[in-house]
Amino acid sequence: MLTHDVRAAMSDVLGGLRLIDASGLSPELRAQIDRVRSSGEGLARILEEALIGMYEAPSTPSKPLSNLNLERFLHDMEMRWSGRATANGLSLRISMADDLPLIIYVNRMAVDRILSNLLGNAIKYAAQEGVTLKIDRLEEDELRLRVTDDGPGFSNASLAQLFQYAGRPKGSVQPGTGLGLHIAKDLADRIGGRLSVSNGENGGAEVTLVLPRASWMPPHLAESDDTGLPNLKGAKILVAEDNETNQLLTAQMLETLGAEYEIAPNGVEALNWLEREHFDLALIDIEMPLLNGIEVMRAVRAGPEGEAYLPLIALTAYVLKTDRDAIYAAGADGIIAKPIMSVETFGRALANHMERIPITDANQAVALTIDLDTPILDCNRMTELLNIAGPDTARELLNRLSTDLERVRAQLLAACSASDIDTIRAETHVLISLAGAIGAHPLHRLAVALNSTAHRSDALNLRALCRETTTMIQAVLIRLIDKLESLDDQE
Repeated sequence: MLTHDVRAAMSDVLGGLRLIDASGLSPELRAQIDRVRSSGEGLARILEEALIGMYEAPSTPSKPLSNLNLERFLHDMEMRWSGRATANGLSLRISMADDLPLIIYVNRMAVDRILSNLLGNAIKYAAQEGVTLKIDRLEEDELRLRVTDDGPGFSNASLAQLFQYAGRPKGSVQPGTGLGLHIAKDLADRIGGRLSVSNGENGGAEVTLVLPRASWMPPHLAESDDTGLPNLKGAKILVAEDNETNQLLTAQMLETLGAEYEIAPNGVEALNWLEREHFDLALIDIEMPLLNGIEVMRAVRAGPEGEAYLPLIALTAYVLKTDRDAIYAAGADGIIAKPIMSVETFGRALANHMERIPITDANQAVALTIDLDTPILDCNRMTELLNIAGPDTARELLNRLSTDLERVRAQLLAACSASDIDTIRAETHVLISLAGAIGAHPLHRLAVALNSTAHRSDALNLRALCRETTTMIQAVLIRLIDKLESLDDQE
């Protein structure tokens, strides 16, 4: 009962943050909300780990290692700790070398707790120049994470007993007990890393965590992208699956594809994860305890707008037509039959549902509409929709679609002109749903690319993609007008 209440309270906090309309807020206040969100998600992970250890059965499935998107993780770290640094009149700078891997395979909570202790200490003791976290790559593929500050550094007495429990020397004028470094050292040893401490040549302290290759890249993962498999690096996927064998198999395939993922062993935990954090796609097993997959998908589709548009893929051995109809009616975007036999087929199915089209510059964004062989509108899909609507409401359906697309087009044009990122993100969410429903596949891909670009605040590509997207909306509108005219001719 206690675990339920704690999780519910934490979910309410994070859910409340996501419901804040930030469109009218200042950039400073938006950044502060982002800091609170990042800290809340970190707290939720720590609580989850503590609750499982304290109150739940030892046999509870756990997966200490997972794919971690390094850049996104460090962004969250910066959001979480920059507020405390600013409150102390300091700056926090995080820098990444160019040759770092996008994905590392580690115990996320351990690395999170190590860096949190190191950054917390550095901010506590820093003087004027602030705190720096630098990440680079050493020989033999070792990753080095260094936290430095310009404070007083460590005394000889401190260095002699630094990693001991409550290792602060007696009579020390510095605050604290030294417990943070003891925790960091213990965690570093557990994950196969090395933690070292020294004083800088020009003063201040430097604490370094080194992760050997074996601690962040498992042997079965090739670092090269030239594998012939779909590239899901950067994607964050939730796997809701109660069977431990299926958890392991799915996790291994996602690792091979480069995706970051989390495992939920039942339907309630799946909803907890979705309330706590953002995912790019969710794989939902249909037969799960507490809440089954159908109930989970219904809850997601009835939830906030961000979750309502999340791609949901059902994992099931039940592929009869009646089962498929029930799954799609619950809100699934697709079905993958178990057992999954091919990692390539599995990866392509996920990539297709996430429409992972890389857009790196404006020229590629323009080429997106020129090179596609797909027609502007899937005539078979439209015919199917009109048949479902029936002769009495087909015209009303086309008129409503046209009105909605016209409104989205006008909103995007205005938002792009004003560089209104929040409106672009909101309208592309609507556009993704509309374009997918009517089979406007090129428009759907452009909408996904524009939404992703807006999330990255990529001003360089934003205007070009906005122009291409609104042009494609106009092309789809022309097709809808043709459909209306053909209905008139039939009468």
